[in-house]
Amino acid sequence: MRFERPPFQNRNMPRDDNRNMSRGDNRHMPRDDSRKMPRQDSEQEPAGESREAEYLQHLADEKTQVAIHLRTGETFRGFIEYYDKAFVRLTMPGGPNLFIFKHDIKYLSEE
Repeated sequence: MRFERPPFQNRNMPRDDNRNMSRGDNRHMPRDDSRKMPRQDSEQEPAGESREAEYLQHLADEKTQVAIHLRTGETFRGFIEYYDKAFVRLTMPGGPNLFIFKHDIKYLSEE
């Protein structure tokens, strides 16, 4: 069975009064200021995330040696240079810098 597209309507045909508003004709409508206000849910982060950020910031500022244990069983040692909502940058002395996704981290321990 073949599905056919309906013919295009003539755009010059008059429409209902509700649908025939041009950009300049909406002065009588109430103004919607909700789009100017920031969303409440995106502005506030859960308490656990803020404590995590504080802890990671402390580790990065002090350049504390840490061991990051991954879910795969691998362990990497170094210090945290940078962190984000999604990943942690681990700098290993004498080794490469690693960007490790937070969802891959099993736990983190100070050394």
